[in-house]
This record gives sequence, C-alpha cells and structure tokens, in this order.
Amino acid sequence: MAHVTERIRWGIAGTGMIARDFARDLALVEDAELVAVGSRAAAGAEAFGAELGVPRRHASYAALADDPEVDVVYVASPHTGHLAHTLQFLGAGKHVLCEKPLAVNAAQARAMAAAAREAGRFLMEAVWSRFTPGYRAMRAVLDAGEIGELLLVEAEFGFRADFDPAHRLFNPDLAGGSVLDIGIYPVQFAHLLLGTPVAVTASGVLGATGVDEHVVAVLRYAGGALAVATSSLRADLPGAARIVGTLGSIELPSSMWAPETVIVHGPAAPSRIGADDAEPVPPRRIDTPLAGIGLHYQVRHIHDRLRAGHLESDVMPLSESVQIAETLDAIRVAVGVHYPDDEQAEPSVRSGTSI
Repeated sequence: MAHVTERIRWGIAGTGMIARDFARDLALVEDAELVAVGSRAAAGAEAFGAELGVPRRHASYAALADDPEVDVVYVASPHTGHLAHTLQFLGAGKHVLCEKPLAVNAAQARAMAAAAREAGRFLMEAVWSRFTPGYRAMRAVLDAGEIGELLLVEAEFGFRADFDPAHRLFNPDLAGGSVLDIGIYPVQFAHLLLGTPVAVTASGVLGATGVDEHVVAVLRYAGGALAVATSSLRADLPGAARIVGTLGSIELPSSMWAPETVIVHGPAAPSRIGADDAEPVPPRRIDTPLAGIGLHYQVRHIHDRLRAGHLESDVMPLSESVQIAETLDAIRVAVGVHYPDDEQAEPSVRSGTSI
C-alpha cells in the first residue's frame, strides 16, 4: 500500500456542483488538503481552482492521474465516466472515492472492485449518508434492539426537474433517470438495514428520452421483510424514511439521505380484539445536526481506514456496492430502462432477467 502522508492530499476529477460541494466540505477535515483538480478542459480546471483555491489545475484526467502530489482522487464525473476514470486513477497508484452510483451496472462495479484489489489501492463508493450523525444515531437505536425485528423499510427521494433531453438526468447516453441518480439513496438505505433482497419488483414511468422519471420498487427479503424505494424526477417528495419493527419504528422525517432529526416511536397500543388497553410510549426525538453539507464525514472515515492500512471500508464495502448495483439493475430491467453501456454487461441486464 502507498505511503500515507501526515496530511492526506486530495485531487478532484470533475468540476460540477457535487465536486464544488465536496471541495468546500473537504476544508472541514483537519488532515485533508485539496491540492489538485482535473477537468476535460483547461478552462474548467482553471475556473474551479480559482474559485476554490486549488493550486494544481489539470486540463485532463490523465494529467491528474500522473500528479505525484495526489494521494486520493474523488471521481465526480458523470455516471458513464466512473468506470474508465476509476480504473485510470487506480492504475496510476491513487486511492479512489467514486461518486455514486459506483457504476452504470453491476458488471462495471465488479470490474472496478477487482481492479482496486489487484492494484492494492483503496476504493469506496461515495455513499456519504452512512457516515452522517443521523445515520449513526439511527444505527445505535437499531443495535440496541429498541424497535425489535425489522418488518418494513420505506424511503423516498424526488424532485421536479425541468425536462432537458441533453441534461445528464434525462440523457440515456449519460445513464440518466431517477433510479441511478437519486434512487440509489433509498435503495442503499434498504440494503444497509435489510441486506440483499431475494426478489425485486418495480413499476415506473419513462419519459420522452426513454429514461425512468418516476419509479416505485418493492424489495423482498428472505426473512419476510419488505422495503419500498421511491425515486422521482417529476414529484417533489418530502424525502422521508420509515423503519418499522415488531416493537416500534424509526422515522426520518425529511432528507433521509442526511437527516438532522431521528424520531424513535415505541410500541403502539394493542389493537387486537380483547387486548388490554395500554398507553403508547411517547416518541423520542434525537437531533443530529450536520457540520457543513455532510460530505466530509466519509472523508474522515477514509483517512482512518488508510492510516490503519485497510483497502476497503467496513461501512461501505465493495461487495455491498456490487450488490446495490445488482438491485439497481433489476429495477431498471423491471421498468424497461436500457443504456448503451449495458451492451457490454452481463446477460441479466441485457435480456431483462431480474433478481
């Protein structure tokens, strides 16, 4: 494994909104230093560097990969660039944090995981939600057994997007659609809590460009639990999540991807005919404010892992990223979304076979 310096030096591949948000949050990490940015054109790198104070500005991703001052690269290119760019940086000896989804399909995700292991470099999908205070509080409640055995998980993410066929959200050549872009948040939430589903069903509405714009997926698990994941580019949704167990429930009332409030509900009053009356347990509110946007918590985790000599995250392992990609593939198959990159994928994506 490459030597880890006292300050871990970051490069960013891409200059879009998420790259800017990441750069600002990276400044909150004491032992992180943003030293370089790479773009497809010199003008983009220069503008980004000037705005955010990044000293080394590269006019290509290849130049960023060759920069000896960079330890870790955050890949913030569009979905369809994740495979090639991640392989490029891993091949150059860099550790990589790749924006979600890790890949367009599970075949690509497997290739990326294999490349990281072969190169002996750290790779993680940037599912930053899992490292936020809200998710840590939620996890503590679950680990304490407060709501019992999990029965149902519901999560949603949706907003109204103005239709533009050339925009990445609606362009099939850029793997557009709601499922990969924002549906991954509720899907990873279900995976975190319930594991890998044994069956996936979904129904959705496709737009004029053939990508999914409005989708509801139901995931079924071996133990009998269910998860419902909703994503939409047509509807403004509250962004809530709910976890229902045999003894109570947990509510994330808004921004389930980075909740600042977690509400724990105790057992409800018995409802069976002839049951004794009982007072419900008052809900307990846990406030979990974010510092910055919340993207920096994953960076602290990565630094801890690198300093410990680990090449994977124990919170967002590559095996789970592949499993999430398989679930996303199954949802897309169910609603009829096909991307050019699927032509090189496994038969399940090409032919329409789901989990």
